Amino acid sequence: MIEFVHVTKKYGEKAAVEDLNFFIDRGEFVTLVGPSGSGKSTLIKLLIADQKPTSGQIVVAGRDITTLSSRELPYFRRKIGVVFQDFKLLPQKTVYENVAFALEVSDALRDEVRAKVPETLELVGLTEKANNMPNELSGGEKQRVSIARALVHDPKLLIADEPTGNLDPINTWEIVDLLFKINKKGTMCVLATHDKDVVDALKKRVITLRDGKIVSDQARGKYIL
Repeated sequence: MIEFVHVTKKYGEKAAVEDLNFFIDRGEFVTLVGPSGSGKSTLIKLLIADQKPTSGQIVVAGRDITTLSSRELPYFRRKIGVVFQDFKLLPQKTVYENVAFALEVSDALRDEVRAKVPETLELVGLTEKANNMPNELSGGEKQRVSIARALVHDPKLLIADEPTGNLDPINTWEIVDLLFKINKKGTMCVLATHDKDVVDALKKRVITLRDGKIVSDQARGKYIL
């Protein structure tokens, strides 16, 4: 599903990531860990084609995404779901409208929106909050809306970049449990996190970055520094 082949990204003379080589299979749950400045954010930006590597190949579902044109990028990004730490919700839209908007911008038919949005809100446990505004939600609920918006396209890959960074412990575990449930349904999950307790409890594959390089790749790992 995902393959990095000798991927290096430099900003000026400094390499943010250097000679990354790894493969993620369909349906895997992988956590990316490492201290600040280790290269996790750069890796994710490369994976969603927000940036291009200085050298190397990034293959997603058989396609080298480093060669995508600006016209092809929106279509590629619709096939992946991305969740951020700061939610990125539209404050003037309801929960339902936030999730529907993700379909509307890709020219989905009205019937598809009417079918998919309630189904996705049910998956993340927000059916009763469909008509609420973002400022009426808790932090955990806001992140659930963000996850619903990322999932409404039925992506094969969900990328979560520090999704629990702004949440208390209870909401953190609710979000982690939700990601785990999504993964069990067949969606590949890539989780970047600083939360040692989460990583150790998941007992999933752990890729550890330090100074832009992979220093560990454990099949059922723990958070190591």
